[in-house]
Amino acid sequence: MTRIRQLFALALLLFSGVGFADCPDWLDVEFPRLRSHEQVDLCALKGDRVLLIVNTASQCGFTPQFEGLEALYQRYRERGLEIVGFPSDSFRQEFDDEAETAKICYANYGVTFTMLAPSPVRGDGANPVFAHLAEVLGPPRWNFYKYLIGRDGTPLASFPPTVKPLDEELVRAIEEAL
Repeated sequence: MTRIRQLFALALLLFSGVGFADCPDWLDVEFPRLRSHEQVDLCALKGDRVLLIVNTASQCGFTPQFEGLEALYQRYRERGLEIVGFPSDSFRQEFDDEAETAKICYANYGVTFTMLAPSPVRGDGANPVFAHLAEVLGPPRWNFYKYLIGRDGTPLASFPPTVKPLDEELVRAIEEAL
């Protein structure tokens, strides 16, 4: 199985024009997809796309932002935007049961962008993506912090939860990055 995966990765390198070698170390990680056994390779997912990385929580007052994030994804995905949701209980507002988290995302809000299994986003136990983002742009101070990542993997900006997904400030930054 590993050999098949290596050949697939090599084929992607040769035919996509975008190599995993171009992926920054901090994105060269895999996470389990929400409520799935599938692993998401962030380098492969990113490719030549702009990323919007968001720490989410299903029991937060900002949870309705899933609707705006999905609208943003639908508007810009064809132009190269990829949204990645990182559910987290770092602020004690995520379900302990991953099935409940998935229900909120998929059934209640119709999320189609990538959602990963819950992981910590703050402090010493933060997952490697958020550990790097904390060093560069500062840690999330609450749920639904949004981090914009350029096509080259450079963290460009962060937006607090009070900046809604369709707010002009965030939309303008995404359009400039695209």
